[in-house]
Amino acid sequence: MPSFIPLKEADYSLLNTTLTEDSWIVACFCAQWCGACRAYKPLFKTFAEKYPDIVFLWIDIEDHADLLDDLDIENFPSLLIQYGDIVNFFGCVHPDIGLAERLLKSQTDIGIDEMKRLANSNEEHACWQKEVNIRTLLRKAVETA
Repeated sequence: MPSFIPLKEADYSLLNTTLTEDSWIVACFCAQWCGACRAYKPLFKTFAEKYPDIVFLWIDIEDHADLLDDLDIENFPSLLIQYGDIVNFFGCVHPDIGLAERLLKSQTDIGIDEMKRLANSNEEHACWQKEVNIRTLLRKAVETA
């Protein structure tokens, strides 16, 4: 599987079966009409190439409204960093690959016990686990297809 995937609906089933409890996922939620997103995409792809063991998803929110269900993404680009079923980070970021790389490194450097603790350390993080877990969203999309 390539490390950079501009998500298509046909990918849902494959990702659903290949993303595991020890898969790292970095997803960028964007919109085609967003100029910052269009400029960020080639940089994000280059970033993905540095980390071939991590799945990098480029998700156009308008093309994947069915996948995102009630998730309301208001600002672009928004980045998700997830390990297995633990959403470690979710939020709008400045379109700067250096920042994305520092965020990723800060997450990959902590242990699983700390990830679990942080995942429920406050209401916002607990909400991420329910609303933006990309593995859960893919499972739901495949089951309802």
